[in-house]
Amino acid sequence: METERLRARIDAELAAFLDDRLRGLDDEATAPMFRLVREFVVRGGKRLRPLLCYWGWRGAGGADRPEIVRAASALELFHAFCLIHDDIMDDSALRRGRPTLHRALAERHAAERWRGDPRRFGVATAILLGDLCMTWADEMLFVSGLPARSLVAARPYYHRMRSEVCYGQHLDILEQAHGPTTAERSMRVVRYKSAKYTVERPLQVGGALAGASPALMAAYSAFGVAVGEAFQLRDDVLGAFGDPEVTGKSDLDDFRDGKPTVLIAHALERATPAQRDLIGRLHGDPDLDERGAAELRGVLLDTGTLTAVEAMIKERVDQALAALSTAPVPAPARRALTDLATSAADRAR
Repeated sequence: METERLRARIDAELAAFLDDRLRGLDDEATAPMFRLVREFVVRGGKRLRPLLCYWGWRGAGGADRPEIVRAASALELFHAFCLIHDDIMDDSALRRGRPTLHRALAERHAAERWRGDPRRFGVATAILLGDLCMTWADEMLFVSGLPARSLVAARPYYHRMRSEVCYGQHLDILEQAHGPTTAERSMRVVRYKSAKYTVERPLQVGGALAGASPALMAAYSAFGVAVGEAFQLRDDVLGAFGDPEVTGKSDLDDFRDGKPTVLIAHALERATPAQRDLIGRLHGDPDLDERGAAELRGVLLDTGTLTAVEAMIKERVDQALAALSTAPVPAPARRALTDLATSAADRAR
């Protein structure tokens, strides 16, 4: 219940901030595009990064106050920037069960019978709106009302998070271009594209805002990387085996895009020559259909890959909880972080 109340407070901060920005528009022609961004940000999401930032603050002795909820909510705007751009790069059709932003914008262009190519309009506009979300994230954090000395202390971790996710995204694109990968290289993508920006850095931003000790920041790092890796490994499993009605995303996109997931890397290491040939033919095929996807899933099951990745997820959750068990955090933060670790790794969407 406490987590749900905190999510509601985060939602309220995001809605208030975005509504204030919409009221500041003096051009009604652009307002519908900006409203799409508001809907994209407010309509759903787990709010994992703001929750972790908040509990990073509380774990370092910070008191519950509106300013930290507002500052933590800024990380959801940064996450929106990442999602919008990631969907463009992958040309994904669905996000949270609805058309991705660039697809929704293209549909609006077509419906209004505007000039030019709807797809190019959708992509170009979504890139700009994604950039705007990153700009707004900075603004929301640095005008949150927290003391200047706290914001200065948190700034290095915030900037590292922004750089690392771009580095990780580039690694992801590079591995797709290279083709068949290794588990070690796939885990490097996981670490930089997801683990650090999803868990480690949000925790450390919250901790730094509250003046956390070096020992606590180190514990946050150990906990955060392990949970973040488990989170992304679960995401990869859901991308291959999840129900689109539940996840809100296609279960074909990762296969069609040739995503360098740990699942595929492990399967290649364990596969027979015939299975390796099948992966080579089907993984990365943009026209892959349900039948081909079922064949790939069959290889992941027959090679024991799914079982191995499930074991990797459990191992990382155990590592995270071990790091948390000795961290100097008060009981409420320990309970909340324990719950977030287990739910991030064991989820259906």
